[in-house]
Amino acid sequence: MPDQEPYEPERAIAGTGMGGTMDLGASEAVTLEKAPGPDGGGPQDKPRSLWSDAWHDLRRNPVFIISALVILFLIVISIWPSLIASGSPLKCDLAKAQEGSQSGHPFGFNGQGCDVYTRTVYGARTSVAVGVLATLGVAVLGSVLGGLAGFFGGAGDSVLSRITDIFFAIPVVLGGLVLLSVITSNTVWPVIGFIVLLGWPQISRIARGSVITAKQNDYVQAARALGASNSRLLLRHIAPNAVAPVIVVATIALGTYISLEATLSFLGVGLKPPSVSWGIDISAAAPYVRNAPHALLWPSGALAVTVLAFIMLGDAVRDALDPKLR
Repeated sequence: MPDQEPYEPERAIAGTGMGGTMDLGASEAVTLEKAPGPDGGGPQDKPRSLWSDAWHDLRRNPVFIISALVILFLIVISIWPSLIASGSPLKCDLAKAQEGSQSGHPFGFNGQGCDVYTRTVYGARTSVAVGVLATLGVAVLGSVLGGLAGFFGGAGDSVLSRITDIFFAIPVVLGGLVLLSVITSNTVWPVIGFIVLLGWPQISRIARGSVITAKQNDYVQAARALGASNSRLLLRHIAPNAVAPVIVVATIALGTYISLEATLSFLGVGLKPPSVSWGIDISAAAPYVRNAPHALLWPSGALAVTVLAFIMLGDAVRDALDPKLR
């Protein structure tokens, strides 16, 4: 028999992947730990996190790029509408009522002789402000209540579940007609408050289920066994891994809130003149749709494009954050 190779301390034992082991030299063991990258020239890159991986996918998604550019444009004209509209949305001339496109007035005039182009541009400010502020309020309130209920459970969780059931039973448009009809304020805050009041239960349920799933993971149990406090568990271990579904739902809901504001303003219980809103302009142009269809077409088209952009953005974010779709 050949002489047995003497034992060398620098040699290592590595798994074969089939239940056995394989005797390797130290240099070979290091090679396994630092496998060459795809180009064969160095070690593999460190695995990306969920957020970096999602951003990597979003940058290559044309749906995300197009919707993000549209939303960026809407935000810019909401903050500085005078960049593309030099007139005043409240300046009207009855002598030009229902007239079509003219030089300097590409969208024509509405039934009161107001420039449709200027009012459409300035209407973006109201719609974007209501959508963003309402979404922030809904996301914060729903996430806090749902996250705490899902983490602690018990009687508080049961009570919150029954309260959300009650809010889900309230028709949104009917609730708006009842609640906003008694408010005389001409600002956006009553509309935002109404949307937050009826919108938080959806986010609350999403956050509750996400927290319940996250707190059962091994890393949370290990942190708890090491003595981590409840606040540390929530803020450092659970929230970063449970917030993705909330972001997806909130992004899609933002477009829905913009259309809800327009619907309430169209019915006369949301924003009221002299406020500038796409819903107000659509309501004012509806009776004259045969004589001046342009007064209805442009604000309706702006509303549809805005809502579609936010829905497309939410779909793209959902696809990037959902590992099952990879």
